[in-house]
Amino acid sequence: MRTILSVLALCLTLTGWAQTKDLIFGGELSNSAATSVEDIDEVMPRMKALGLNTVLVPAYWELMEPTEGKFDFTLIDSTIQQARNLQLKVVFLWFGAWKNSMSCYAPLWFKQDTKRFPRARTQQGKPLEIASPFSENVFQADNKAFEALVKHISETGSDVVTMIQVENEIGMLEDARDHSPLAEEVYQKGVPQELISYLKKNQKTLHPWLKARFDAKGKTWKEVFGDDIYTDEIFMAYYYAKYVGRLCETARKNTQMPLYVNAAMNSRGRQPGQYPSAGPLAHLIDLWHCGAPQLLCLAPDIYDTGFKGWADQYALPNNRLFIPESRCCENSGARAMYAFGEHQALGFSPFAIDQASPKETESVTKAYSLLRQLSHINSQKSWGLLFDQEDKERIIENDGMVITCRHYFTLPWDPRATDGSTWPEGGAILQKLANNEYLLAGTGIVVTFASAYENAHAQQQVLGEDGFVAAGTQDSSVKSQVSNFKGVRKGIASVDEVSIDEEGRMHYQRRLNGDQDHQGRHVRIACGEWKILHVRLYDYK
Repeated sequence: MRTILSVLALCLTLTGWAQTKDLIFGGELSNSAATSVEDIDEVMPRMKALGLNTVLVPAYWELMEPTEGKFDFTLIDSTIQQARNLQLKVVFLWFGAWKNSMSCYAPLWFKQDTKRFPRARTQQGKPLEIASPFSENVFQADNKAFEALVKHISETGSDVVTMIQVENEIGMLEDARDHSPLAEEVYQKGVPQELISYLKKNQKTLHPWLKARFDAKGKTWKEVFGDDIYTDEIFMAYYYAKYVGRLCETARKNTQMPLYVNAAMNSRGRQPGQYPSAGPLAHLIDLWHCGAPQLLCLAPDIYDTGFKGWADQYALPNNRLFIPESRCCENSGARAMYAFGEHQALGFSPFAIDQASPKETESVTKAYSLLRQLSHINSQKSWGLLFDQEDKERIIENDGMVITCRHYFTLPWDPRATDGSTWPEGGAILQKLANNEYLLAGTGIVVTFASAYENAHAQQQVLGEDGFVAAGTQDSSVKSQVSNFKGVRKGIASVDEVSIDEEGRMHYQRRLNGDQDHQGRHVRIACGEWKILHVRLYDYK
């Protein structure tokens, strides 16, 4: 059984963006896709056919413990058996006390007994469909079921189950924090010394947002963190994390399997309570690390625009990027290429992939095929590329060379660029194998290579598809620039479309030259095509 440290070691010690069997080329099932054996038997083979290696599957408290103290693992066992038969891996998602903030997956016996299992309340005293994390009874009921699940998995499915998600998109809604009597009692006690000590000890590495608010001289929550709604969120985040940390301690009695939490984003200008306040968000990461140090990572669920920005927030030195939920769409494959190439992500998983159309899943299947091949290659360095209609270009400077990467539709002769339709996202991984040797894999990308000198003295000319100047000019400065050029240029020696086997050997498919590399000017993969290109460069004067 793998420990958290062994998983991290596998992921981080080898060069390149991947090189580990633990990478998750995943897909998450829709919320009700595994609520019967018939559903599981139908959906799991479809996931295998899509090219996934891992399926994220809910584990429902209400169906696992419909009667208090009596557990039914039929759905868990069916999922494990199907995965084993299909040579798939599983990540179970504990839909316990909270799912998308709400306690909707708690059993009815739990929901009805609000005296024994009290609810969180707004500042106005309104009870919410959210169990209070300050109730020991709530914790003990949730913990007992979670422990039964983890123990059963460790005994029957440790060869198949690779990780467990603890709760789902935990957080407060309608208010930034719980104002129930139990919560108020804890709040009035002030900031625990444990938290003060942790933040002081780690002050140099705190998230900038929290570091700017932290005043170690205070005692009350407002004195330490300020008098606004975000202090309420900080308070709640610490105690949500403590709750999850206790669940993790229970899990550790039975398994060393990695545990993680997922976060609903604080997007669209919303304030705490308008989004799930106090969840495992990037600006609250230190509170979660303090309260639940057993977690492998805090994982973002990315549905909003600006995929790169959200991913970048969670790809931190102390937080390996894992995206357990992303909107399943025609751009999913391009986004997966970026996440693995730029951030060496642990995994990527479109949500409700079982309900998506073939047009939406096609890019996932094709991207995962390329990613599997790239995972067998050692590289010196890699970059992730992701472009759309607004964000069209990235310039990379490396080893005295300037690599200009753009969306495929920036080529001036492609009519789709100007027909009024929304551009599909272009996404790729660029890997440096050695000096003057690269791999480019993905879709919708065009790349040029130039020496630093050449780039600084480049002529700004628009060329047509034939490589000729699009429109003539009488400008004599062109001749002057050419006659004064004294540096080294980068040329394309060869561009080969290749496949890569499990031993890391490249297999030649075809040479791309002439019209396919603009007569040696660039390397490109059209939108809608998915390829791996082996690029060799040379220097000339």
